Amino acid sequence: MTLSSSSKRVRIAAATAAVAVGAGLFAAGAASADHAAPRTDKEIPNLTKVTDKIKAYYGDTVDAAGQHYASPDSNYAKQVADIEKKAKAHLEGVVKNGAKNARGKKARPAIVLDLDDTTLLSYNYELQVGFHFTPESQDAYLKSTDMSPVFGMPKLVNWAKSKGIEVFYVTGRGEHQREWSARNLKNVGYKPVADPAHFFLKNKKNPPAYLPCGATCTTVEYKAGTRKHIESQGYDIVANFGDQYSDLKGGYADRTFKLPNPMYFLP
Repeated sequence: MTLSSSSKRVRIAAATAAVAVGAGLFAAGAASADHAAPRTDKEIPNLTKVTDKIKAYYGDTVDAAGQHYASPDSNYAKQVADIEKKAKAHLEGVVKNGAKNARGKKARPAIVLDLDDTTLLSYNYELQVGFHFTPESQDAYLKSTDMSPVFGMPKLVNWAKSKGIEVFYVTGRGEHQREWSARNLKNVGYKPVADPAHFFLKNKKNPPAYLPCGATCTTVEYKAGTRKHIESQGYDIVANFGDQYSDLKGGYADRTFKLPNPMYFLP
């Protein structure tokens, strides 16, 4: 999930990547204490080694144009496939038994999906910018380039839609990125239409009335508030998909499914 310019985005040089990739990144004899401000260099994972681990995890492949892609037989792809298998089993149960709202009454089932690293893979962009996100570089990339889909997600999402489960996209991308984002989803195989009724982006200039926090929403407030709005329209969000814990917190979803992302962290 990628947010707007005012969002705090912690890169792989920070502790999040070290946690996501694993304790094996630390050199032998490194201190075990986790201090907010490292007391010695031994508490900090080597940035080059972290990057190498991330590339290995994604099964980095490079085409003739120098574009980086994740491999379908990578450990990343295998981990995603396992999560999707569990998600489909849950959704099959929904299709069989139906959905109910918070009051126990029958409701229309729906799923909510984040974009970056949940439906669309930002890996190539991250490699291009050296894991150094800026709003300007993201705009330039999204305007000209389609991100690859997260392995298996178009198939899962399209299947859900075919079974009568409504599909909503809720992203921290800015409203000005709507057209580029909708184009990308369509071009890589997502059949549920990302129209204004089903595609929610962050609009700081004109925030929707259903968000009490307005332009000052945290990620959790924005995402949870949008899910609450969706459920107010008669839906039961039976599954919420995201690559960040901030995509998933705040309620208004029966189940949550966390996709892996060792590249950045959004609180």
